[in-house]
Amino acid sequence: MKRENLILLADAYKYAHHKFYYPGTTQIYSYLESRGGMFDETVFFGLQYFLKQYLQGQAFDQQDLDEAEGFLQQVFGRDDVFDKAKFQYILDKYNGYLPIKIKAIAEGTTVPTGNVLMTIENTDPECYWLTNFLETLLMQVWYPCTVATLSKQIKRIITQYYRETATEGAEAGIDFVLNDFGFRGVSSVESAKIGGAAHLLSFSGSDNLAGSGMALHYYDAKKVYGLSIPATEHSICTLLGREGELEIFRHVLKAFPTGTIACVSDSYNIFKACNEYWGTALRDEILSRKGTLVIRPDSGDPVMTLLEIFEILFSKFGFTTNAKGYKVLPPQLRVIQGDGVNYTGIRNIYKALKDNDISAENLVLGMGGALLQKVDRDTQKFALKCSSAVINGKEVAVEKSPTEMDANGNITSSFKKSKGGRLKLVKINGIFKTVNQHEHWELADELHTVFENGSLTAPISFEQVKANTNAN
Repeated sequence: MKRENLILLADAYKYAHHKFYYPGTTQIYSYLESRGGMFDETVFFGLQYFLKQYLQGQAFDQQDLDEAEGFLQQVFGRDDVFDKAKFQYILDKYNGYLPIKIKAIAEGTTVPTGNVLMTIENTDPECYWLTNFLETLLMQVWYPCTVATLSKQIKRIITQYYRETATEGAEAGIDFVLNDFGFRGVSSVESAKIGGAAHLLSFSGSDNLAGSGMALHYYDAKKVYGLSIPATEHSICTLLGREGELEIFRHVLKAFPTGTIACVSDSYNIFKACNEYWGTALRDEILSRKGTLVIRPDSGDPVMTLLEIFEILFSKFGFTTNAKGYKVLPPQLRVIQGDGVNYTGIRNIYKALKDNDISAENLVLGMGGALLQKVDRDTQKFALKCSSAVINGKEVAVEKSPTEMDANGNITSSFKKSKGGRLKLVKINGIFKTVNQHEHWELADELHTVFENGSLTAPISFEQVKANTNAN
């Protein structure tokens, strides 16, 4: 299937910029950064997907160019905005391979906000306009970066509470604590792919098959990383009505007599289900299983609901107290919270468990819209800005430094101030720092060329990206 017409993958205003750039401009050099936001560091991920999907090889052909010409004439209602010759030049001279050079930090690396993550520049002076023409598309790397960052930050919360409350050795199961339930809640299949793969950098639990597929096809993953278990939904558990719920639960246990299974149990009354059905009628069958039943509430206040459920389950199934002094259900039983789960809620849930002497290992999580959809470019304040140009043979530093008025009427400097000059990312005493390319000449640049003139120059495997994400 033919990929999208690259010539039309830009904001409309970009098509006039070849005329707006000052006469004599021959190079535009721009950089990407996460300026701040919800977290003070950002995981860089997803660039290779965009390079392979949209830019690698012949990025466009004559058919694309002819289509774009007619389309854009209608957009602007005039024929002096879009200059077909600019793209025809690339097609004729480079066969549609883009004369662009991109450097970036290794994917999976966690970098403090306010640092350069990627640079892009044209390699042909005739194509000075191309650098920032590609901003619209390449800026979308904010999404996998943000999901990867969010997922990693949640893993830190979970790890903290496991270390404080869980049985020795239980940390091996952290990879399966946060499960991606987000496929149905995202705006597109592409979002599911990219966001799903970003989550898999930190966790292995996922019902989002598209994420695993993306890792296989665009990062040459050696295996499928998103793993799941048999689980019910309400269409199954309500088939026999309120009076038949126990019979459905009994059938669920018979359908998979071994291994881990999950069953949604709030169709009518989650507390009755835990007390009378799972905890009484089916108790012995559950405890004799070679596997784990995971009970899923799906409504109500997460903290209050979970505390009540655990109280019931401890009373019905018993518990052990681990060496850290926290209660643990029998291994045949766990709970999954998949409703109303978000970053703040996760912290509140695990704190409530700890405050009530309940080990974190009793609970796993499912996260959907809050993981893959309730993020935007400003979650980590991504921006792509020009910082250097060559005009009439002279290299000039380019930057913006806005002043703005606050709510009290005071004039202040803006966080949107950009960097000037050609940049590099170095490590000083182990800490990333963005400097001018002429500074700290003795330190290696952590940005490496990943794309040049239509070719991927330093492909990275999903395994390496995961290793980078989980370092330290």
